[in-house]
Amino acid sequence: MAAVQLNGIYKRYGDTQVVHGVDLDIEDGEFVVLVGPSGCGKTTLMRMIAGLEDISGGELTIGGARANHLPPQQRNVSMVFQSYALYPHLSVYDNIAFGPRIRKEREEGFKPRIEAAAKMLNLSNYLERLPRALSGGQRQRVAMGRAVVREPSLFLFDEPLSNLDAKLRVQMRTEIKALHQRLRNTVVYVTHDQIEAMTMADRIVVMNSGRIEQIGRPLDLYDKPANLFVAGFLGSPSMNFATGKVMSDARGTALVLDDGVRIAIPEGKAEAGANVTLGIRPEHIEAGGDVPFNVEVIEPTGAETHLYGKIGGSTWCVTTRARPQVEPGRRMTLGLPLAHLHLFDTESGKRLD
Repeated sequence: MAAVQLNGIYKRYGDTQVVHGVDLDIEDGEFVVLVGPSGCGKTTLMRMIAGLEDISGGELTIGGARANHLPPQQRNVSMVFQSYALYPHLSVYDNIAFGPRIRKEREEGFKPRIEAAAKMLNLSNYLERLPRALSGGQRQRVAMGRAVVREPSLFLFDEPLSNLDAKLRVQMRTEIKALHQRLRNTVVYVTHDQIEAMTMADRIVVMNSGRIEQIGRPLDLYDKPANLFVAGFLGSPSMNFATGKVMSDARGTALVLDDGVRIAIPEGKAEAGANVTLGIRPEHIEAGGDVPFNVEVIEPTGAETHLYGKIGGSTWCVTTRARPQVEPGRRMTLGLPLAHLHLFDTESGKRLD
């Protein structure tokens, strides 16, 4: 196993810089998820760790050894790709055995490892099948088996579940997490899916435009996002936002929106006259209060119901586990508990503590 350190890592393609001075320490045995929108630099960063992309600047160490210029095969890293990358003419067994054979290992040495990996990944009955005879989830398990047999110190997963349907993605999330709990290898996992990040990670690294926005445990980032980007990216449905001006009078401190709606906010968080963006998650909004809300769209999902409408010119979502008897066009009032409000500086986007 191996700890990984990135110090001032950046990547340039000609005059275009796509990763900007990333600093990140990954502990031995930790499961770290790099998450962010397409094009944010997370896959490029992973490929630099793997040795598939040159590092333009900064220092990378794996297991305490400088790895900037080490070829991929000397980094003791296994990578699982989005596309599975299986050889269609080889059986499951031969796909998993491909790496050891290329390294000229003896069959009697690696065969027990293949059998153990196949048992762990529920592939024992499929070792003679070709990839075309497998489901998407089984193919992804073969790719994982190939990585496990190499016995790497570091696993890299590059959006491995993107090609699977919703039900299989949930199943494979559980299997990958269970695999990590058994092996305790260091894992770096790239995804654009914030649900995958929340459910799998020991720590999440949120990236945007080649920079790290925030690092932390999933619930810490969810409960206390550092800025507007993180607040809006994590959570499904996403956080609701409204922008206005802070006013203080005999009734207390409030955020007054452009349409005149007044929302009470905690004392001392922002100065009177400041332009502030308020955020609150859909599940924290209560029915009954003094904030007017016109219901426009209703989405029943079974376990929850999502109500969509406008507040302060922005579309808001209210999530409830009750099954409210409302129709589109109905006017409601909402309560926004002070304990669940997030306040951000509108100009900089930074959280106001």
